[in-house]
Amino acid sequence: MADDIAIKVENVSKDFSYTRRKAVTVKSAFTSVFKRKAKDEKTVQHALKDISFDIKKGEFFGIVGRNGSGKSTLLKMLAGIYQPTKGNITVNGKLVPFIELGVGFNPELTGRENVYMNGALLGFSEKEVSRFYDEVVEFAELEQYMDKKLKNYSSGMQVRLAFSMAIRAKADILLIDEVLAVGDADFQRKCFNYFKQLKGLDTTVIFVSHDMTAVRQFCNRAMLINNGIIQNIGDADEVAFYYSKLFADDHDKRLLQSNKYSGKSDYIKKLTIDIGEYIALSGLICPIKDLQSPIFGFVVKDSSGTAILGSNTKMLSQRTGTLKKNSKHTFSWRFPNILSDGEYTIDLALVGEDGTSIIEWLEEIGRFVIKKTITSPYSVMPEITLKLTEKK
Repeated sequence: MADDIAIKVENVSKDFSYTRRKAVTVKSAFTSVFKRKAKDEKTVQHALKDISFDIKKGEFFGIVGRNGSGKSTLLKMLAGIYQPTKGNITVNGKLVPFIELGVGFNPELTGRENVYMNGALLGFSEKEVSRFYDEVVEFAELEQYMDKKLKNYSSGMQVRLAFSMAIRAKADILLIDEVLAVGDADFQRKCFNYFKQLKGLDTTVIFVSHDMTAVRQFCNRAMLINNGIIQNIGDADEVAFYYSKLFADDHDKRLLQSNKYSGKSDYIKKLTIDIGEYIALSGLICPIKDLQSPIFGFVVKDSSGTAILGSNTKMLSQRTGTLKKNSKHTFSWRFPNILSDGEYTIDLALVGEDGTSIIEWLEEIGRFVIKKTITSPYSVMPEITLKLTEKK
C-alpha cells in the first residue's frame, strides 16, 4: 500500500445471516411426530457488495447514503467491529471510532469516572487524563453534571462527553458517524469548528452524515453508497448533488411534490407539500373541541434537525378567531423556494391564544428534497443582488 494511503478497501462484501423459526401450531406439533422435522428458514442480507476505494492521509472523506444503504456497516468494518465476509481492509495508522453512542462508557459510573476510564481505553495514563480533564468538561459543557451517573444523562449530554473525549485521542484516523445529530445546535457548531481545525492537520477524518451542507463544507471527497454498492465517488459537491437526486428520482420527479402526511393527528388533516418556484403547505384543521383564537405555525428543518425558517399566525398579525368543534378550516402557507439542495422536514404546531399551551405539535410530519442546478454551502439561497462598479 502506498505511503500516502490511510485506508484501503479491496473488493469488500459483508453478509448477515438470519434464521427464522417456523411457527408451531397444535396441528403442526401433532403431525410433526409422523413427518421429518422441517428446517428453519435462513435469510441472507447482502449489506455491502464488492466495494473498493482508497482514502488518503489527511483527507476529510464523506460517506453518504440513505438509511439501510450500508454506510454504518462499512464504518463498523473500518473500525474492526465487523469483519468482511469477503475482501480486505488495510488501515495505516491509529484509528479512533466515534460511531455508537455509549461505546466505551459505563452508565453506572459518574461522568468524571467515565472520563478516566475512557481515557485509559484510549491509551492515556491517569496523569495525562488529569491534565486535559478540565478541557474535556469545558468542551462538553457539563461542569454541573460530572459527579452524576451517566445513566442520568440525556442522549445529547452523552454525545457531548463522548465526542469531547474522542477528539483528545492521539488518532491518525477519526471515524465519525451521524450520532452528532443527537447533539444540540450549539454543540454541533462547536464540533464543526473543531472539524475546521482538523483540516489544517494531518488527521484523516471519515465523516458519515445526512447533512449535505456539512459534507460540502468539510469534505475533500465523498462517496455515495446505495443498496450496498458505491454509486458515486469523487468531488464532495458532485456526490452531494447525486445524493439529493437519489431522493428525487425515487419519486420520478425533479423535485418531490405532493408529499402527503399519512400519520394520525387529532386536529390537522390532509397535509400536502407542493414544491416549485414556491413552497406551499396546505391542509385542513378539524378541531375536536372549541378553540379560541389559537396560534397556528410551521417550522422547516434541515437534515441535521436545525430550524431553517418558519412562521405563525401571530407573527403575521392574523387572528384565527374561534374554531368550533367539528368544523373544517383550510390552511395554506406559501413562501419563495429559497432552500438549498438537501432533505428537509416540516413541523406543524397548534398553540393556545396565550402562546404557551400546546394543543398539538406534529414533528417531521412531512419530508421533501430540494435539488437545484446551483449548489450552495448555506441552507437558504435568498435572492441577492450585487452591483460592482469601478471607482474612478
